[in-house]
Amino acid sequence: MSAALTPLASEEFHAPGLGIFDWPPLVEGQAWFNKPALLAFIGGLLVIAFAFAAFSRPKLVPRGVQNVGELAYEFVREQIARPNLGKDSDRWMPLLFTMFLFVWIMNLFGSIIFIQFPVMSRIGYPAVLAIGVWVLVMYLGIKNQGPIKFFTNVMFPPGLPTWIYFLVAPIELVSTFFLRHITHAIRLFATMMAGHLIIGLFSEVGWHFLFVQLTPLGAPVGVLGVVMTLLLTAFELFIQALQAYVFALLTAMFINDALHAAH
Repeated sequence: MSAALTPLASEEFHAPGLGIFDWPPLVEGQAWFNKPALLAFIGGLLVIAFAFAAFSRPKLVPRGVQNVGELAYEFVREQIARPNLGKDSDRWMPLLFTMFLFVWIMNLFGSIIFIQFPVMSRIGYPAVLAIGVWVLVMYLGIKNQGPIKFFTNVMFPPGLPTWIYFLVAPIELVSTFFLRHITHAIRLFATMMAGHLIIGLFSEVGWHFLFVQLTPLGAPVGVLGVVMTLLLTAFELFIQALQAYVFALLTAMFINDALHAAH
């Protein structure tokens, strides 16, 4: 009886789990060097190569890669830097432009065939970027507002009753200097992770019910899985760009708060 049930058991549907985010090392003995690490390295090289191709020899009338680069640069400048940094926007454009492109490429890897893994779905990568932004914000705030004023300007906004500062001060301290930087990383990580899981689920449904266990009742479910995979992948392309935009946007907002007192 058990032998007869074995083939059926092997054809049972198994939803993808968190194991799809675990990758073995590409080089034996180097646990850190796995597929996400390789993709992050490639992504950095792509950003450098794109910027060099677009801006190293600018033409008066932009064409080709320069045209794409200028469109991307103008988008970051007009939609992220200037609305949040004003006169300081040009100074911080190299950072914001690079960050936007890097995060976007890291996300796009999740929709490229044969790669299909968004690097930012591993918490370490957005965490490193968010920690870097936090260190920069702390440095700029202390440098421009002073080591005391930087904190008191946030913790003690003017115009409030004295007694309420006992509530406002610790809340502002934790939320402004810690929580918003933690959520800066978690927002990107969680969105990319959830999208990859959902697409993985529907693609597994399509594969299983159309190729592994094809039955008259299962075929429509398999077709639905394929259709949903295509639709969600198209939607994920939008989310990937949106999350890169949001990450760079929040970075610009944090930098501005460090450069100028919020109150």
